[in-house]
Amino acid sequence: MLFIVGLGLGDEKDVTIKGREAIDSCSKIFLEAYTSILGVGKERLVSDTTDITSEFIIKEAFYGKEIVVADRELVESGCEAILAPAKEERVAFLVVGDPFGATTHMDLYLRAKERGIEVQVVHNASIMNAIGRCGLQLYNFGPAVSIVFFEDNWRPDSFYDKIALNKKNGQHTLCLLDIKVKEVSLANMMKGKMIYEAPRFMSVNRCIEQLLEVEEKRKEGVYGQDTPCIGLARLGHEDQKIVSGTMSELLNVDFGTPLHSFIIPGEMHFIEKDCFDHFRENKQTSS
Repeated sequence: MLFIVGLGLGDEKDVTIKGREAIDSCSKIFLEAYTSILGVGKERLVSDTTDITSEFIIKEAFYGKEIVVADRELVESGCEAILAPAKEERVAFLVVGDPFGATTHMDLYLRAKERGIEVQVVHNASIMNAIGRCGLQLYNFGPAVSIVFFEDNWRPDSFYDKIALNKKNGQHTLCLLDIKVKEVSLANMMKGKMIYEAPRFMSVNRCIEQLLEVEEKRKEGVYGQDTPCIGLARLGHEDQKIVSGTMSELLNVDFGTPLHSFIIPGEMHFIEKDCFDHFRENKQTSS
């Protein structure tokens, strides 16, 4: 049996009772570590390691069990290590946030079902519902967009059209910011060297810079320096930060450590406007 368990957004205690019971019942546990990151210091979750992004087995302090940290390659290409034992044993696959916040995990679910493996899913909070903390109503959001790191020869801007459509419909846009863990540079890949780059997590500031660069190129007036927006950092953590203002105002705000998210509001109800003003007035404090 395979359990796909959401861990929530905050710390190790955000797991649900049902999720904890599933973990306790399993003989093998995998922790997905590339679509999101753990929201607590490693000393509270693991021991005997200094690198949460590598492939290794760790002794988990809160759950009291060994956990295999699963990178993208293991999950997407080598998922046999997860599915094979699930035919005979109880196996848990742990996901920061909610299990289906990333399509990769639905792929794992389908592969398991194709093999006749029983699967149980335990849901939890994710960025997709926790963004309601900023005061914007969830049912007023349009499709979310992903903002990836621009490279010298790769500057994708397909998100621009989606933001434009949301704006036309009066809807808010949630921008999910890029996470790069265990990435290999093109140069090293061409040389056949599997040398991993340092982890990178996009900031609100970098997101705004890239958005404005695309607007400058497209010149369709979808947004600009004076566009109201909301930056969010470490949502669900004790030190979460929510700041509202214009793009130019937020460009120089220090949002601190990852993970960050960004919202471009559409038409705001008066209560939403009150919330926007609240976070603007308290922009230098955590919320």
